[in-house]
Amino acid sequence: MPPRTVAHVRINASFTAAAEKRLLTWIARRLPPWVTSDALSALGLAAMFIVGASFAALRWTPWAAAAIVASLLLNWFGDSLDGTVARVRRQERPRFGYYVDHVIDLAGTTLLMTGVACSGLMHPLLALAVLVGYLLVSAESYLATHAAGMFRMSFLGFGPTELRILLAIAAVKCARSPFVDLFGGATVRLFDLGGGGAIIGLAITFGAAAVRNTRSLHRAEPLPRSAMPTAGTAANVRVA
Repeated sequence: MPPRTVAHVRINASFTAAAEKRLLTWIARRLPPWVTSDALSALGLAAMFIVGASFAALRWTPWAAAAIVASLLLNWFGDSLDGTVARVRRQERPRFGYYVDHVIDLAGTTLLMTGVACSGLMHPLLALAVLVGYLLVSAESYLATHAAGMFRMSFLGFGPTELRILLAIAAVKCARSPFVDLFGGATVRLFDLGGGGAIIGLAITFGAAAVRNTRSLHRAEPLPRSAMPTAGTAANVRVA
């Protein structure tokens, strides 16, 4: 395979992005050499497996919420630090890192939503719809990275870290009761409500990104004008 770099701009405009970047750099510079970026990536994936299994276990014990919070923290540590460690140590592998990082994201989110679907906190079809929406948004962002050289990591101030925080809070709430009361006295499951909101948000994100990137690429590559034949050339064609 010929040597090639994955050149793109990472855009993270989430609420915690600036503070998180400083914290991750501070941690990465103090990690011992045996803590490698590959080990951190593996830790992030293993932690997502525990998150999914812990969500499924909430059906039987509320104490599984503690495991969810702890494993989400481990996932943040591994998933957020692997690239930072590589950059701080000047050990970047652009193609390998990009590919492995996003393969882990896809596998981890699938494990998460499988656990949520098995937990009884959300209707399984709703969990499947959330996963499909996530995969659509992910596919669009990967295409935009390839075509436009731009990878967006957040939308409306929410990125992976904010979503982990929301998941942890929701898990603790559901350990006490999975239901919430709406205006008018209706009672619904918190995760069904959140899942519906997530589907709407993912649909808007996908549509807005698709329109924005299509317009941007169309302006960058307008339809070329066809070379029109001259009158003499057209006459020659008719005679021939």
